[in-house]
Amino acid sequence: MKKENRKMAQQRRAEERRKKEFRRKLSKVLAIGIPILVVIILVVVLVVYSNKTSDNTGSSDNTTASSSSDTGSTTDNGTENSYSTDTSLTVEDGDTVNIDYVGTVDGVEFDGGSTEGMGTDLVIGSGSYIDDFEEQLIGAHPGETVEVNVTFPDDYYSTDMAGKDAVFTVTINGIYE
Repeated sequence: MKKENRKMAQQRRAEERRKKEFRRKLSKVLAIGIPILVVIILVVVLVVYSNKTSDNTGSSDNTTASSSSDTGSTTDNGTENSYSTDTSLTVEDGDTVNIDYVGTVDGVEFDGGSTEGMGTDLVIGSGSYIDDFEEQLIGAHPGETVEVNVTFPDDYYSTDMAGKDAVFTVTINGIYE
């Protein structure tokens, strides 16, 4: 009987050692795995949030803009810029401005003629907009709304707009410094 008791005690101790070893391995895995899992979750949340905000701030001319009147936008090269809404500043040739606009022909808005409140960046004097558009913004201040009168060129890519007079109501959101 003593022999059987000794054997059972050895089995209990062996079982306790296996349980203790299992707990040690489990705590090691958890000590490493939990921080890694937290980092992965944070990365996923940041990527999803980043995609959601970039979807909300894009505009039709492939620049990323912000509808905020205070802070700015991310430029095409990924750097963060801020534009100033200081009303004492004046738009000058060569400035980069953030604007919103709505274009009309004969008083009717047309497709592609609006930033839809999303804002867009424009370098004054770059020639990236219709002739005389950028020049009419010179002298304006952040927060002002300017009526820009232009005539679409006869060879404009949209035949519906070619040769037509248009009026753009442009709001200067800010000037990049």
